[in-house]
Amino acid sequence: MAFNFGCLNSPETVSSALATRENSLGLAIDPFLAPVAMVTTQDIVLRQYFRERIVLGQENLPMEGPVLLAPTHRSRWDALMLPMAAGRRVTGRDCRFMVTVDEMKGLQGWFLHRLGCFPVNQSKPSLTSLRYAIDLMADGQQVVVFPEGTINRTEKPIKLYQGLARLAQLAKSQNIDVQVVPVGLGYSEAIPKACGRASICFAEPMKVLETGREAVKSFNAELSEKMHAAEQAALHAVGRLKKAP
Repeated sequence: MAFNFGCLNSPETVSSALATRENSLGLAIDPFLAPVAMVTTQDIVLRQYFRERIVLGQENLPMEGPVLLAPTHRSRWDALMLPMAAGRRVTGRDCRFMVTVDEMKGLQGWFLHRLGCFPVNQSKPSLTSLRYAIDLMADGQQVVVFPEGTINRTEKPIKLYQGLARLAQLAKSQNIDVQVVPVGLGYSEAIPKACGRASICFAEPMKVLETGREAVKSFNAELSEKMHAAEQAALHAVGRLKKAP
């Protein structure tokens, strides 16, 4: 964790660094496409596909300051549910997704680039990706990282990679007071079906207080528990969990 990205305390420096990075990487949000995508996905696609979309714990979403959203990953619908519940209409800012390199290819990649997503190599994150994520958080934006790494439809215990916790530690080392919000998503069927129900639950924010490997393990253990509890609440809301968590 011995990265040094220079001074990021000045708002002017932060905004300038972020703008430069976005222009060089082609990751700036398209001012025309983003609003169109928001209306299409939230007002048409989600409303037509799911008969009910439930949001729990929205009061736990920070309305300002840097945020790392840490959601469970059960379906491709997760990427639409998160902006609906935590995006521009709710928090006044976009969800900036950190996605795998493979997801940023082809036509899908063309759209994701223009909607504020950015790629990361899970096995070997590049300095460019990490620096960009830090710039976003220093600018007070919210970054979405799926800490499980991939879609998991099994009922096995949640297993997290260390990437999100290390990113939060890196932000702390740069004096960025980031809040990590555990998120659980649930659907009325394991593979969401048309006219089903969808739910998303936000738990209370967490903060990284220490650095080092043991701190990562401890943080991930607590994060995993809170993600699981949030997911249980979401599943209960859509009727897949009969007992309230």
